[in-house]
Amino acid sequence: MTATTFEIETADGVSHLRLNRPDTYNSMTREFWSELPEAVRALDATGSTRALVISSTGKHFCAGMDLGVFTGGAGGADSGGGSKEAGRLRAQLRETVLALQGSFTALEEARFPVLAAIQGGCIGGAVDMVSACDLRFASTDAFFCVQEINLGMTADVGTLQRLPKIIPDGIAREMAYRGQRVPAARAREIGLVNDVFDSHEALVDATLAVAREIAGKSPLAIWGTKEMATYTRDHSVADSLKHMAAWQSGMFQPADMMETFVAKSEGREPRFDDLLPHGTGL
Repeated sequence: MTATTFEIETADGVSHLRLNRPDTYNSMTREFWSELPEAVRALDATGSTRALVISSTGKHFCAGMDLGVFTGGAGGADSGGGSKEAGRLRAQLRETVLALQGSFTALEEARFPVLAAIQGGCIGGAVDMVSACDLRFASTDAFFCVQEINLGMTADVGTLQRLPKIIPDGIAREMAYRGQRVPAARAREIGLVNDVFDSHEALVDATLAVAREIAGKSPLAIWGTKEMATYTRDHSVADSLKHMAAWQSGMFQPADMMETFVAKSEGREPRFDDLLPHGTGL
């Protein structure tokens, strides 16, 4: 697909989505909110992407929602209600918020892990986005800010739902209540990021290296691992164990395990088939 807010390249099972509007600090335009889920679902549909890295360009990773989204159209502040009935307008706004939330839920729903490489500011909607990723890495100049509270609004696209599942609840609440910057070192200390690197270049190289390592594993086993980890986050241990048993009863097959054993005996890296494309079983 052709996107206006990022570029994507894929090699050896790793797709790299790079935000490419550095002059505007990679703010999230109206186009971004449809282009991102479309791209992620397209990558997932083929079955050949085994890990996705989201990185950025310029001084800041992402400044969050572009002002144009607030000031016109697509549910923006001056999208115009005219004489339209208030209840219908509020219902339409609800649908808009759900659509925006779905843009980042697409990252969770993908069959492959999503890794974020964050430099500079990760602000407002960008925190929503990276909270929906599986792994987060940062450069030393990175900082995180739940900016919405500083604008007089409640964060509504996933931060308040996902962040407390990543870091301690009290720290997540403090970030959301105070809207202060959390630097990279503190982000690592509280478990928001997995590691911190000295430069943007080192950050991206290291994140891609982790993605390539993941891409070398059985994609079916990785899919199952992501499915179970995400499900367990939102369900009880008992329910999660039952979901695991049901998954394993159908998805556990010996082929990938046998390939692992054979590859080890032959002194080579294992070679696994891609997942099947979506819809091929219809």
